[in-house]
Amino acid sequence: MHYAYVGCRTTKERNARGEGLKTYEILPDGSWKCLQCLETEPNPSFQTLDNEGKYLYSVHGDFTKVSSYRVLPDHTLEHMNTIDIGGKNPVDVTVDRENKHVIVATLQGGTLYTITRNEDGSLGKVVAKYTYEGKEAGKVSTIHQCLWDHKKNFLFACAQGRINGYGQMRALRYDHETGEFTQTDRFLSRTWDEPRHAAVHPNNRWVYMCEEKGNKVLFFRFDDEKGTFEALQELTTVPETVTGYSDASEVMVDPSGKFVLVSNRYTDSIAVYRIDPVTGYLRNVGFYPCLGKTPRFFCFGDNGKCYVANEDSDTIVEFDFDNVTGTLTPTLNILHTGSPVCIVFAD
Repeated sequence: MHYAYVGCRTTKERNARGEGLKTYEILPDGSWKCLQCLETEPNPSFQTLDNEGKYLYSVHGDFTKVSSYRVLPDHTLEHMNTIDIGGKNPVDVTVDRENKHVIVATLQGGTLYTITRNEDGSLGKVVAKYTYEGKEAGKVSTIHQCLWDHKKNFLFACAQGRINGYGQMRALRYDHETGEFTQTDRFLSRTWDEPRHAAVHPNNRWVYMCEEKGNKVLFFRFDDEKGTFEALQELTTVPETVTGYSDASEVMVDPSGKFVLVSNRYTDSIAVYRIDPVTGYLRNVGFYPCLGKTPRFFCFGDNGKCYVANEDSDTIVEFDFDNVTGTLTPTLNILHTGSPVCIVFAD
């Protein structure tokens, strides 16, 4: 973990202060040195590296475009191409196991798009689509994530109802040749709970999903041969004394596989849960302030530390994470950068 790519929001409509897709070198003392700020299309929000770490793909939130970049020898980025997929507000992006296709989830579009990768790593054509239907013809359920199981045979895709659709999480079997998806299971949430993101345990049998408006984390047992899952537990992501507005945003399993963490916007906190090593059930062990406003995203580095992107206070805050007790302790490393919403680490 020597470099990081930070996506952000840039538009006035998002009240954003971001300047573009940034490349950072992480120095031995843990501080971050900015190497590049690349300005292409607006809102280069969520991104992913290909399986070889040679190319990076970024979605442009609130629009309909996706971009590809070449990773240069000095780890800065060179823009290759941008394509218009037609689906509004792409919010997540990933690459399949064979490094053949790029998968994009669109929120208002309610559709997963499978895009070919050209030989030079740039984006090709859309070759498959999978849409979550809404309550009426022409309406959709808004997809918020595209997440592989660890074998990359199934994709988990959470979606929100937002009046016109259905809050849900689906498991979708992936055809590696065609890029097509086939549903193998679906969980329907309670009305207004609004599933947002999921995380898969290293054992590939336990899945944890957060619901944005319900401020809940759910535990599922997953069969990675059949692609089926069963919901077994539901816990709150905020303390029982919190009565104000809150939106759960991100969920992660820590690298040790012992804990699940969920971030909450507006209450600006992170909930930590211990995973029962035998059953997979969760038990809350604490709530911690994220030391910033609107933690839309967080992730772990390979150094075991937790990095929280506080979108509305323009900071990325580093925390030590104790994988014995589940305690989050802030370090002295705080990066100031405009409207951060995603971090991708690279060696």
